[in-house]
Amino acid sequence: MPKQAIKVGNGSAEIQELLRRLTLEVRALNVCLDDFLQVRAKALGITGPQLAILMAVTDLDRDSGVPVSAVAKLMKVDPSFITTHSKALEKAGLMRRRPCVTDARVVQMSLTDKACKRLANVATQQEELDHFVFGELGVEKMTTLPSRLAALRKRLERARLKAAVDLGAATLRGRARV
Repeated sequence: MPKQAIKVGNGSAEIQELLRRLTLEVRALNVCLDDFLQVRAKALGITGPQLAILMAVTDLDRDSGVPVSAVAKLMKVDPSFITTHSKALEKAGLMRRRPCVTDARVVQMSLTDKACKRLANVATQQEELDHFVFGELGVEKMTTLPSRLAALRKRLERARLKAAVDLGAATLRGRARV
């Protein structure tokens, strides 16, 4: 006999269970990815957060550099965190930091040739390991996975905001009754 869905709040018990499982798997995946990032960073002689910044700049840069605020937004960290680590990367010769030509208050970051070469060397060394980790998923699934996860993240962010608004409205209604 199939398991009956029991309504809980606005969703079924099955959906709530799926969300719990997804949350646990994503958290565990995050730990594994962070460990993987640390190993790659160590090979470059930098920290995991610094490698994450290099990766973000690589992803966002369209030949004119990337503002600190854009990297901070992508990584969900305070801009001062990016500033501190990008200065260390600049000192190591892996990043350029320049004022924006249209607004000197904005710092544009870009990778140096040295950083691009070192990242390319690590990527070549990591190719076999990457194939082992991601091989069974195949290129097609791995190509769509980041965009699907990004879409899920955006929906979760909107749901979080909606829940906060709904909770605030319910709290206000409760106070009005008192």
